[in-house]
Amino acid sequence: MDDRYGTDVLARGWREAGRTKVGRVEAAVDLVVEVAGDGFCGAVTRLEGMNVELEDRFGKRRLFPLGGGFLVDGAPVVLIPPAAAPKGRTRTASGSFAVDDPRARTARASRIFVEGKHDAELVEKVWGADLRAEGVVVEFLEGVDLLEQTLDAEPPTAERRYGVLVDHLVPGSKESRIAERIMAGRHGAHLRIVGHPFVDVWQCVTPRALGIRAWPEVPRSVEWKVGVCRALGWPAEEQADLARAWQHILSRVTTFRDLEPALLGRVEELIDFVTVP
Repeated sequence: MDDRYGTDVLARGWREAGRTKVGRVEAAVDLVVEVAGDGFCGAVTRLEGMNVELEDRFGKRRLFPLGGGFLVDGAPVVLIPPAAAPKGRTRTASGSFAVDDPRARTARASRIFVEGKHDAELVEKVWGADLRAEGVVVEFLEGVDLLEQTLDAEPPTAERRYGVLVDHLVPGSKESRIAERIMAGRHGAHLRIVGHPFVDVWQCVTPRALGIRAWPEVPRSVEWKVGVCRALGWPAEEQADLARAWQHILSRVTTFRDLEPALLGRVEELIDFVTVP
């Protein structure tokens, strides 16, 4: 006669009897996952702390906490962080090979000036490791209008080259006229001024990284950052709202792939210029 209670009351596993075992799956990039009870389905793009980001076929991205509540091929799974890969040569956020000794070298006399606080924060996030390895200091320049007096106070020389990154450096702009005048003057021989074509450095972050189709078009009558925040449904009533918006944008940047080529090339150009032996 069958004994549905079993013959050994001390046998292990009685609590799990009849339960469906849920597998543990590493949240590897490109793994297609469905969120149970939500219906959202997408491929893993990255991990952010203990959260996994999924991107659906329309390009929409969402963050979910790792753990249970996911389906892979229709079966329930628990998503876990991928196992650490064997250590080889690692790369920095800019794509360069990381040095074996990460300690910063003694600062060079040459340096890079970056117009705008947000610009400087973005350069630090992507190129910070490279700049420390090269001993290059990045200085915040409040505006290109102040560049000439900054150079007059401590002029560049053959041993102290300066690179300058400027917003909205396009033909006919105020920024381009200032840059042309300075480069034609006494500081031009040991100076390199470059810039990106965007209204603001926010646009140097790709729409893909933010999960949007494109940066909103903002009328000239509206302050650009305020218009962007309103168009994206973000608060924009005070300066603190804009600061939070920037921190959100910056958090979406993890590697050089999250930036537009128009900025990437210019920063690399400046680093090369100021590190010439």
